[in-house]
Amino acid sequence: MFRFAIKLAAGVTALVAITVASAQAYEPLVEKQVFEIPSFQTFGGNEIKNVQVGWEAYGRLNESKSNVILICHYFSGNSHAAGKYSANDKAPGYWNKIIGSGKPIDTDKYYVISVDTLVNLGVGNPKVTTTGPASINPDTGKPYGMSFPIVTIRDFVNVQKTLLDSLGIKKLHAVTGASMGALQTYEWAAAYPDRVKRVIPVIGSGWATGDLIAWLNIWAAPIKLDPNWNEGNYYDGPPPLKGLATALKIVTLHAQNPEWSNGSFGRSWAKDSGDPAKSFDNLFKIEATLDAIASDRAVTSDANHFLYLAKAAQLFYAGHGKTVYEGLLAINAPVLMVHTNEDLIFPGDDVRETASIIKSDGTRVNIVELQGTRGHLDGVFSISQAGAAIAEFLDN
Repeated sequence: MFRFAIKLAAGVTALVAITVASAQAYEPLVEKQVFEIPSFQTFGGNEIKNVQVGWEAYGRLNESKSNVILICHYFSGNSHAAGKYSANDKAPGYWNKIIGSGKPIDTDKYYVISVDTLVNLGVGNPKVTTTGPASINPDTGKPYGMSFPIVTIRDFVNVQKTLLDSLGIKKLHAVTGASMGALQTYEWAAAYPDRVKRVIPVIGSGWATGDLIAWLNIWAAPIKLDPNWNEGNYYDGPPPLKGLATALKIVTLHAQNPEWSNGSFGRSWAKDSGDPAKSFDNLFKIEATLDAIASDRAVTSDANHFLYLAKAAQLFYAGHGKTVYEGLLAINAPVLMVHTNEDLIFPGDDVRETASIIKSDGTRVNIVELQGTRGHLDGVFSISQAGAAIAEFLDN
């Protein structure tokens, strides 16, 4: 979730980069672009002025503009789904294994678009463009902080829709995404069923369960406990990096599976001479690894943006109908659901229940189960396992 994750879904960033570094990059090199909306109306009825989001695309748009696939990103991710910005980049985008020439999402056939969300976590990343609490409020000349309007998954979708409208794109051949990207995928299909021909949600279910709402509260709690957070008013002082890093550490572990922590680290010490029984400063290797990942990620992230993303995820249920069922039953496009039973964020039972509801009125639903030891993160690391099924689904 939320690439959610951690690098989830960062948990985040470092993990994914290491994993996909050897994958072949999309050619030619990718260009990051910026889309501007002078005035955006949120689903909750609030106005946000001067909205800006980054986006990138792979492949070519055909004359009829009918070959578009939208990629929605995870919680701690951004629009860099494939390829490299320069030949010197250490790693390509996170789904480079399945996006590109001759790959399951074939850029010889399809025009693939990916967009930075509002309140993107990586606001400190020079390759990310987003509007959120860290942005300057044009009415005050100061950062919004927690006065920024609450936004929802529908708002992320509506920003994407506005971009597509500006390009003259009225229908999507498919929409897909992992974790929080899966939530956006469901939302597209439920809110705009006449515009979506195929739906591929990856490692995500059709609503935020009570358990997930509780976990999102736990993710966010360390930020609010950091005295530097100061009710969100920290842009003129030291940011709450300790709280944010702790939040990211929780997300990183939650997005994994015990097979990763037990199998890769077990009870190993971080330093051969640093017995954890001798000092609180001596850590186990799993502790030091989580600290390093989270601290690295926190440098380019924003604590308030984290809180807004967590709120958007808590509020999610597809289509925002009267009930969870009403929203999911509004999905008419064929659905290919990709998940793993080892996922602690979106458990397999929740995914299967989502599938049962969608197909209860006759909508076609297929499920692909990934195998791996990384839990939620296998939606990125092991996505190539679903490659053949994705390619067939897109072609039929």
